[in-house]
Amino acid sequence: MTALLQTTDLTLAFGGLVVANGINFSLEQGERLAVIGQNGAGKTTFINICTGLLKPSRGTVSFAGNDITGRSPRNIVRRGMARSFQLPQLFLEQTVRECLELSAVARGGKLSSWNPLAAGSTRQEIDRMLDLISLRERQHELCINLPEGQRKLLDVGMSLMLEPKLLILDEPTSGVSTEEKHGVMEILMRALDEQQVTAIFVEHDVDIVKRYATRVAAWISGAIAADGTPAQVLANPLIQREVLGE
Repeated sequence: MTALLQTTDLTLAFGGLVVANGINFSLEQGERLAVIGQNGAGKTTFINICTGLLKPSRGTVSFAGNDITGRSPRNIVRRGMARSFQLPQLFLEQTVRECLELSAVARGGKLSSWNPLAAGSTRQEIDRMLDLISLRERQHELCINLPEGQRKLLDVGMSLMLEPKLLILDEPTSGVSTEEKHGVMEILMRALDEQQVTAIFVEHDVDIVKRYATRVAAWISGAIAADGTPAQVLANPLIQREVLGE
């Protein structure tokens, strides 16, 4: 069975500083992978290489059986890999519904002044997505008025409108209140399951990792130092000392 995402000897150096050090990695369809590590450990660099924002010095990235090394971010999105960022990327002066409409037409590359944002079939898709991310009641609200947790949900909803096979989430609970974060993650995980989307999420909250990840990869100094189930990785003495600070 071909891995959904696979990297071979993935290496990136800036002068004498190695920020990705020969990473061999594979991700199977349906996994929920949590990526953990201290700031500067290489997590974001790895994701930026996989999504086309950085080009490796050496090695390859394959997605769904195709070599995507050095491809542009737009090309990679078209192939089925989407990403949501730590700070939600929203059109703040548009409504919740309009943001989803923009994502829907962007998916097909059909956005123009001559095309309506939402045809009949698209309206049904958007209604379904509003229900999935629990924002139906706020669909006509301007995004600028949403609390952080709902901004995160909308950001993911916009990504899911692109119909990805893999969604990479950068700290999905960052900036979300303690009272909200589990509710936000429950909605996100349910939406991913409903859409049958594989997920990688960068996360610093150990409780979130324990509860929602099926697998954990821990980064230290530009390399994966431990990879396994949450119980295995979080019990590793090296990870407890160097990543969790215990």
